[in-house]
Amino acid sequence: MNNNGNDTQNTQHAFLVAWGSFAEQLGLPEKIQAIPLKQKCYRHTPQGKVLEFLVSNLAGSKHLQEISLAAHPLDKDQAVAEAWGQAGWADYSGVSRTLSGLSWEDVRQIVRVLDQVSQPYIDAELKELRAQGKRVRLDGDLTGLPVSNTSRTYPNAAFGHMNDEIRLGYQAAVVSMESLTYGRLWLSGTHHPGDTVSCTQAEGLLLAAEVRTGLRPRRRTELLRQRIAAFEQQMESTRKRRETQEHKLTQTRQRLLEAEQQQQDRQQEVAEWELVYQEHRRKERPTSHLAQVRKRLQAAEKRLVSRQKAWREAQTRLDKTKAHWQEQTSLCASLYQRLSRFEQENASNPDPVDAEFRLDAGFGTYPNVALLIEMGYEVYTKPYGQQVVTALRQKVDQQTHWVRVGANAELVAWGDMELKNSLYPLDVALERFHTGKTIKHSALFHYGDDPVTEDLPAWFQRYNGRQTIEAGIKESKQVFYLHHIKVRSEPAIFLQECFVLFAANFIRWASHWLAQPAQADGNALDISSLGIKRQVLVGAHVSAQIVRVSDGKLLKFSEHSAFAGKVLKLPRGRQVHPPRHFFEVFHRFLSNRH
Repeated sequence: MNNNGNDTQNTQHAFLVAWGSFAEQLGLPEKIQAIPLKQKCYRHTPQGKVLEFLVSNLAGSKHLQEISLAAHPLDKDQAVAEAWGQAGWADYSGVSRTLSGLSWEDVRQIVRVLDQVSQPYIDAELKELRAQGKRVRLDGDLTGLPVSNTSRTYPNAAFGHMNDEIRLGYQAAVVSMESLTYGRLWLSGTHHPGDTVSCTQAEGLLLAAEVRTGLRPRRRTELLRQRIAAFEQQMESTRKRRETQEHKLTQTRQRLLEAEQQQQDRQQEVAEWELVYQEHRRKERPTSHLAQVRKRLQAAEKRLVSRQKAWREAQTRLDKTKAHWQEQTSLCASLYQRLSRFEQENASNPDPVDAEFRLDAGFGTYPNVALLIEMGYEVYTKPYGQQVVTALRQKVDQQTHWVRVGANAELVAWGDMELKNSLYPLDVALERFHTGKTIKHSALFHYGDDPVTEDLPAWFQRYNGRQTIEAGIKESKQVFYLHHIKVRSEPAIFLQECFVLFAANFIRWASHWLAQPAQADGNALDISSLGIKRQVLVGAHVSAQIVRVSDGKLLKFSEHSAFAGKVLKLPRGRQVHPPRHFFEVFHRFLSNRH
């Protein structure tokens, strides 16, 4: 720390210093510095520049150039560099070169470090949920990351639906978990080309979440066995139809051969009689024998055309049935593989978790819904497409009793409804929203133990609780500017996505850590009153004086900052642990009394 007669230092990025202290307690800079990156090191290490990129994301930088070209450049703030265990920061151009040189394996190593740092917090939240008998609630979504439609420098970018438009770019598949302590925690993020669609990602989202949590519900293998048994009956029907069509094709082929032979015989007969008439110079008349032979040839040719058509139609029907049979065979094999996997997972899962998964309509295809049910989740989603909404609207009339569930929303519901293309009965609700002079309709799907049809307002609120992930996606773009892709290398683009998700979690953890020390000073800054947006867009860019004290450091915010007159204590040397909840502390208090 630079001394100017006393043990103080100035910074223009106060919260970045505070977060650096928290990161030091987690060992994050040390862990990133230990990653072997095969790049040349001049003044700054490649690991240090990766860390600088993380810090720039924590600062909510829109563009990489802001590291050096902002009003208060990050690379000129020595206090921030030292807080993050660095001798100094590199120019943005050096950060850019390092990011461009990262391989996929380099990025995977960095992400593994982020996961190692994050896992204790995720595990603690899961433990707390289960200790209180609460369900693990997961939300999944796919969010677009568009680039310029005319760009040719983003590798593997593709055109797809993004924000109700067709845009060039990428898609990020993300899963979040509701947290008792932090409100929301990101569990996973997966990078995809822009033409990836939601309905292909449901299973991938869940599997990624299960890997991260280490938990899964009991697979509903009994339902899957019933599904396979019913499907095999369908296959038996297809097999019989194929055999019938094969026999029919054989008959049709035989009749075609007979018609071809008959047509050839008639042609030969006409040729012979034409020769006879020529030799005897006989004139062909309408009722002559030659004319009669020609009519028989014409009839044979028509018969041949008809039987060729019948043969082609029989062949087409058989080809379709064979293709259908192959699809069924493939699907049946995959279902048996799924059953085998699920049975093994159940056998190795003595303590299954009660878990819920909420998805929007883009994921709500019938195969996806069936898969989520078989995987053991309580499922809340909306149907894919408008066919269900159209069918449900035909079931209501003016006498239908609608239940008000919101300011402008009403619901009517049916329990255990058997839909035409659904493999399992579902709880189904029709929603209508009054928007001015118009009424809009949509539908809800549910499967599980919750008696949703008995409390429609609760069902409505439960599903719309997935706005937590929508708020998270909004935060990632409006606070951390995820949609401003700062690099052109695809591994580095994925790293930016991971850094943004990690940053959102990291700041929540840091907020609790900073709020824990008792503040004797009445001017102490109340971190708990500051949202993530204000911490990033304001706190990470305010000026402060860093003062070393006996048990740590103090941030004294300058008179010209948004937190003028306030102080923030940064404890030093205290091991960082996920917070213990009240019930655990109280339990230990009672135990100590006895």
